[in-house]
Amino acid sequence: MNRSEGLVRRVKNRSENSGTSEQGAANSSSHSNEDELNDNEDDVDCDSKETRLTLMEEVLLLGLKDKEGYTSFWNDCISSGLRGCILIELGIRGRVELERAGMRRKGLCSRKLCLKSDTPTGDVLLDEALKHIKETDPPETVQSWIEYLSGETWNPLKLRYQLKNVRERLAKNLVEKGVLTTEKQNFLLFDMTTHPLSDNVIKCRLVKKIQDAVLSKWVNDPQRMDKRMLSLIYLAQASDVLENAFSPLNDDDYEVAMRRVRELLDLDFEAEAAKANANEVIWAVFAAFTK
Repeated sequence: MNRSEGLVRRVKNRSENSGTSEQGAANSSSHSNEDELNDNEDDVDCDSKETRLTLMEEVLLLGLKDKEGYTSFWNDCISSGLRGCILIELGIRGRVELERAGMRRKGLCSRKLCLKSDTPTGDVLLDEALKHIKETDPPETVQSWIEYLSGETWNPLKLRYQLKNVRERLAKNLVEKGVLTTEKQNFLLFDMTTHPLSDNVIKCRLVKKIQDAVLSKWVNDPQRMDKRMLSLIYLAQASDVLENAFSPLNDDDYEVAMRRVRELLDLDFEAEAAKANANEVIWAVFAAFTK
């Protein structure tokens, strides 16, 4: 697609429409525990509970072809990227954390991922991964868990940790939320279930949210960025689907957006993770994909 075509129209901030709901969420959050605060963080961008998407669903939605309903056959990155999304979701929701840094294990990639809370999240994929993490002793690193959950390990004893049919299960979640539909397509020798886009509004909102984060709402400080949006940008890049969000931009905006993404990729993850209020799991996942 020519980047000079289909310039995405900017829409005004919906602060007037969402102000009342945000105020109610702020009042109720004072009576919630830390996990519930993490669960609800930044969901105010969504119109309703039914259209709230997890990081995994957002990355998959970016990777799916709108009409064909499947990801590119040449994309071999999205599988591990989705597993990274799962670990970040668990970190944001307060279910897992990194072990404390010690003399022998100071780096993000060498520290083990530990269970913080085994409270179910309500998401089948997240709870399945959480169960594996809970049952594993001694704990493993973030890098190891990405490999185990995606089945990319040479250790046959670890293959039981693989999360199977992740893309199909996420697509079915999006079908239930009314974002996708289900069809059968014939590919010469076999039939394949596909999931074309049925609600273009949700995907357009997602694309615009990403574009705004690196253009009109750019803050030039990762610590001030919304954790979910920061994670979405990193994991979409790691999954080789971020280009799909930027392709409708004109050439000038595209260059600005990509330059700012490169600035994020070039950050010192160890230094960022050491800052106040930083979520170490998020930065450990970033480090695992960029080392």
